[in-house]
Amino acid sequence: MDRFACGRGGTVLTMTACSRFHNPVDVHFGAGALAHLPELVGQRRAVLVTMPEARALGMTGQIEALLGQRLAGVIDQVSPNPDVRELAPMYGDFWRRYGQCEVIVALGGGSALDTAKLLMVAGEDDRFATLVDALDAGVTFRPARTKRLITVPTTAGTGSEVTPWATLWDRHVKRKKYSLHLPETWPQAAIVDPRLTRSLPRAVTLQSGLDALSHALEAIWNVNANPISDTFAVSAARDMMRVLPQLMASLDDEALRSQAALAALQAGMAFSNTKTALAHSISYDMTIRHGLPHGIACSFTLPAVMRLAIGRRADRDAVLARVFDGEIADIADAPDKLTAFLHGLGVATEFSAYGVSEPESSAMIAAALDGPRGRNFIGAPV
Repeated sequence: MDRFACGRGGTVLTMTACSRFHNPVDVHFGAGALAHLPELVGQRRAVLVTMPEARALGMTGQIEALLGQRLAGVIDQVSPNPDVRELAPMYGDFWRRYGQCEVIVALGGGSALDTAKLLMVAGEDDRFATLVDALDAGVTFRPARTKRLITVPTTAGTGSEVTPWATLWDRHVKRKKYSLHLPETWPQAAIVDPRLTRSLPRAVTLQSGLDALSHALEAIWNVNANPISDTFAVSAARDMMRVLPQLMASLDDEALRSQAALAALQAGMAFSNTKTALAHSISYDMTIRHGLPHGIACSFTLPAVMRLAIGRRADRDAVLARVFDGEIADIADAPDKLTAFLHGLGVATEFSAYGVSEPESSAMIAAALDGPRGRNFIGAPV
């Protein structure tokens, strides 16, 4: 029997295969969707977590106008790829100043949303070190206090608005990446308003779109894939490959921004159930050791990973073929099609282009295959 739980009420559908899909996030999508924020916050007190540039872009002012006295404060010092050293003082200050507030509104890209998820759970002592120590030891963190989270992405790519995962980096001491995911870190609601992406510069638009494409493809060549995640993933990958080149040529096109935002949301829905796989596993070393932006780091290896995936499982090959929708004669041609797509966007697909030698890249791939995300890949060693 198939059991699919979805939506706020946990609707259960019965089918013939054996899979489960669950996503409890209440999604509001479309131009102007930000106007729903007051009804989602209700009478609760909220804290805004966002990036420094949100004020100059007018976004912080929009939130302040919408929430009025319900907004208890603004934390706007979120930096890219939240790091242990930067987050520790922010975490302590948050729980001292806003411990009685019920809701966090996270506005921004993946880093802002990740930061909010890391802030929203606390142990008995309210110390960030307690959370980090649990992540480092690989044990489950048991929060004594939590906040509710409303996510408002300003990029079309993170997918974090509909997942429970938050990435935390230790770039200075242990040089590693942690992933927090708890039942409590699922957002209560997501507001995906494509108008909030209009100010994105070219580089961030590209990186965000490629991050979403990676989420979608990684959900397909994934041991945790199921028919519902496939539906989201195929649509997301196909649409992002169609839309992103057009958007890069016309950054002010609101219709294209909306299509990219929807594709990114669908990709988030897909990997909210499958998690990511090998390309993301490789990307973490590329970011922490070589400074490569996440969207490039997780996408430049996609053709190579696709070559490893093809032929492993006939059902996965069939789903991948749907992404290309008759544009290729044989699934074996798909990696070359994807390579041409990336090259057309100015993205190199060889490790050497990023200063990584062949011995280092081989070691990186081997380590990635053995990591928790790498083991989600259908071609990972058993």
